Amino acid sequence: MKTAIVTGATSGIGEATTRALVGAGWQVIATGRRADRLAPLAAELGERVHTAAFDIRDAAALDVALDALPDRFSGIDLLVNNAGLALGTVPAQAAKLDDWRTMIDTNVTALVTVTHRLLPGLIERKGAIVNLASVAGTYPYTGGNVYGGTKAFVRQLTLNLRADLHGTGVRVSSIEPGMVETEFTLVRTGGDQSASDTLYAGSDPMTAEDIAATILWIAALPPHLNVNTLEIMPVSQSFAGFQVARTKQ
Repeated sequence: MKTAIVTGATSGIGEATTRALVGAGWQVIATGRRADRLAPLAAELGERVHTAAFDIRDAAALDVALDALPDRFSGIDLLVNNAGLALGTVPAQAAKLDDWRTMIDTNVTALVTVTHRLLPGLIERKGAIVNLASVAGTYPYTGGNVYGGTKAFVRQLTLNLRADLHGTGVRVSSIEPGMVETEFTLVRTGGDQSASDTLYAGSDPMTAEDIAATILWIAALPPHLNVNTLEIMPVSQSFAGFQVARTKQ
């Protein structure tokens, strides 16, 4: 039985991916900060799920969690780097530096720490890495600032890992979703439910299950195939036009 580790499994895409993988016969190490959310997930999915509650930004806690894995979960075939967040919606000049640092620490530093820690085993097992980037890493928008920058990093890291891992058999993919209805906007706005409702109203957005199914599809591809990058949007979403600031005549 193959083993995956999914970061940020307490909600949204991470939770849906855990369910999808277990449903397809995988066993999953589900990680996240909120033990109260991981426990019911484990109770629902049974012995194929091992939970590890810690903050992904805490490298020492990561080491403790990985070192404490039961033997049958210790050989990891798939890393799903899902944990990440956006904070704030304002332009850069009005943003909070602490929000920027939190996004960098989570979306960049923690992701590279987990990846570096697991690379030797993934190489040994000819495994796979799926990184959750975003269309925000390609298309700029007002208020995207550091969040978009972190996701551009994730995309480029994916491609550079592909280059470095050439010949090892390890597959690396960047999934770049557009609008997905999860807790993402609630986190970004500090819990503003009305902002979340307004964003998704009438838009027929993608769901966490849509992205989980995509991750599962990539994980199940024959070992000689690699999806380098995959941009995916709901049909209702497309590309924004350029902005033009005009002087008064």
